Amino acid sequence: MLLATLAAAAADHIHFTDLGLDKVALDLGFFQVKWYSLAYIAGILVGWWYLIRLLKQPGAPMSRAHADDLVFYATLGIIVGGRLGYVLFYGLDRFIQHPLDIIKLWDGGMSFHGGVIGTTLAIILMCRRQGLNWLRVHDYVACCAPFGLFFGRLANFVNGELWGKPADLPWAIVFPGAGPLARHPSQLYEAALEGLLLFAILAYAFWRTKARYEPGKLVGIFLLGYGCFRFFVEYFREPDAQFANTIFENVIHMGQVLCLPMIVGGIYLIATAKKRRERVEPIAGTESVA
Repeated sequence: MLLATLAAAAADHIHFTDLGLDKVALDLGFFQVKWYSLAYIAGILVGWWYLIRLLKQPGAPMSRAHADDLVFYATLGIIVGGRLGYVLFYGLDRFIQHPLDIIKLWDGGMSFHGGVIGTTLAIILMCRRQGLNWLRVHDYVACCAPFGLFFGRLANFVNGELWGKPADLPWAIVFPGAGPLARHPSQLYEAALEGLLLFAILAYAFWRTKARYEPGKLVGIFLLGYGCFRFFVEYFREPDAQFANTIFENVIHMGQVLCLPMIVGGIYLIATAKKRRERVEPIAGTESVA
């Protein structure tokens, strides 16, 4: 009865096809540029620009030269970690049967949680090579991460993917491939919470408090904020199809399971940040860099 009512009401809701959106931003015939690719590029470039602004403030953990190197390491961590995370968390059986599909990034399939792990490992590697405090560098990178989240979720919406559960709301949308029911535009919920609101919280903590002098505090705020926001939005998001008729559909979503360690880790880093506070030099590195 409920589904029938929602289906009847869907005619009065927004239809995705009426929005005039196309996942391809530029089509040259022999080559296509998709909005999803541009979202990654925009997130990295805008994050880089903002990172440079942060480094101009007193107590920066690295120099501009380090920041330029960091872009390469972080990009590699995002791509490799995001793809491998998707393989392990969301489609291991499929990729065991078709291992070559792992490198088909153009077919989609990236995990944010995997991207976080990959980026973390890449930054730790760079910091060890450059003699930098990896936790303080992570604090600055965490302040820039919401840009990528914001653009990425907008790209998900333009692609008409990762839609939400059926809803009878004025802003509910009928997505192609999601059946006749209008659904929550959960991609936009995530863009607002994980992107805009989380950025505002981190910006306040960086610019208005002494959080940047307490190693791990900004990372903790990011992990706790993202974990809570993502856990909340999962209640409005359609479960992943590969988990149909499993505990990850009916009890708790895989995205929520992956957020629990982030929430716990974030609380720990925030609670212990003051104990790690120490005298901060303006710029770390060798004399040729400083």
